[in-house]
Formats: sequence, structure tokens, C-alpha cells
Amino acid sequence: MVSVEFLYAAADNAGLLTPALFGSTQVMVDLRAPDHDVLGGMGVSRDYMIRYPLTWLADLVAGSTLEVAGQNYRVREITAIGDGSECQATLTRL
Repeated sequence: MVSVEFLYAAADNAGLLTPALFGSTQVMVDLRAPDHDVLGGMGVSRDYMIRYPLTWLADLVAGSTLEVAGQNYRVREITAIGDGSECQATLTRL
């Protein structure tokens, strides 16, 4: 079975991820910016979100601040995805 970390590493090698800095830890994340389609194209999201392997940012919690692509954000909510090895954090731009 392929791990979520392996999939993210492959996506990073393909140039599909964005650098994020949390404290002194830098990881590559999947950044979702406002204006991406949701609900099968019937709506547009206004939220910033990142997706990442849980093991890469295990200490990230609601209220934390981090830098993604040179911009600071505050974490509003973290949701586990699938079996819990991947997370999605909803962000507020500071």
C-alpha cells in the first residue's frame, strides 16, 4: 500500500505543491485559494485551505499561525480526511 507521504512527495517532485513554514518546520502542502469551484461547479469557495499528511504537521491546531507561499495565515479548523493520515486545514489570511 502506498502511503500518503509518498503521494505528497511525488506531487512535490512534479511541482504541484506549495511551501509552508510552521515554526521552524518547512513542508510542502496542497494550497487551495479562493475562487475554486465547489459542488460540481455550482459554487465558488471563498476559503483558503491546505491539505497535507498528518505526520508532516502533527502539531498544527486551530489558532496556529503558519506561512504558506510567503503569506501568513491563521488556522480556523482542521479536518481529518479518509483514514486520518491526511488533513485539511481551513485558513484565514492575516
